[in-house]
Amino acid sequence: MLALVIPPTGARTAPIDTEHLFGFTIGSDVGEVGEREVESSATGRFGKQTGTYNAASGTLSVETVPIANLRTEMSGEIIGYGVTGVGGLANQQYGAFGGVSADIRYRFLDRATAPFGFAVGAEPRWGRADDVTGQPGNQYGVDFVAAFDWEPIRDRVVAAVNLLYQPEAMRLKSTGTWSQQATAGVAFGAMFEIRPGFFAGGEARYLRAYDGIGLDTFVGQGFFIGPTIYMRLPKKAWIALAWSAQVAGQATTSVGSLDLVNFERRQARFLFGVNF
Repeated sequence: MLALVIPPTGARTAPIDTEHLFGFTIGSDVGEVGEREVESSATGRFGKQTGTYNAASGTLSVETVPIANLRTEMSGEIIGYGVTGVGGLANQQYGAFGGVSADIRYRFLDRATAPFGFAVGAEPRWGRADDVTGQPGNQYGVDFVAAFDWEPIRDRVVAAVNLLYQPEAMRLKSTGTWSQQATAGVAFGAMFEIRPGFFAGGEARYLRAYDGIGLDTFVGQGFFIGPTIYMRLPKKAWIALAWSAQVAGQATTSVGSLDLVNFERRQARFLFGVNF
């Protein structure tokens, strides 16, 4: 007779690492002191109200953990746009170097010794195109995040909540004019370990778009939801894949049940990393 033995939930036989567990959300884990990692990502954004809209970005990053609880990362980005016949947007068909960013994250609470994990992060970035329109220019922004996570079932199920604030300023090359905008929101993710090293779950995000970096004028909102999977690979490697669809929203300048002015219908992300 075969018996299925489940370790007591209080025993941390295989601790969950939430650093890269999600696709669009982040966990509070930051890695161990001295750890180094090379990471790549590919993100796609698809669909507007009319025409064809495809936007893609790929990053290559180097991550280090110089001291306990502090994670640093430097990234370079490549972007591509295929925009044809989208109302309010100029046609764009190109791929190019997209910019650079630095991600600094500090963990204040560790789930191993506290009821929940808590970390804050800031990612200053410089880009060479407007995120939505793809028009060339100089974009300056910072992505701020407060990340909380906890394990409802220890070493089996983990959940995370992110509070987001992303202000940015853009100067278009074609006109020389400046604009300011910001996105604020909340993200939630939950993952379950199906078998050792393989997790499946989902993520939900509620995002609000504003004109002005101080959340001056509300212009739209979108609610995204979709599945996520994560797998540890041999030789300290891992992959994560996530798909997210806008299921509700509203732009102040258009009618409809979705905000396809400030956001897209669908988003997808693939992440791969190797520790050394």
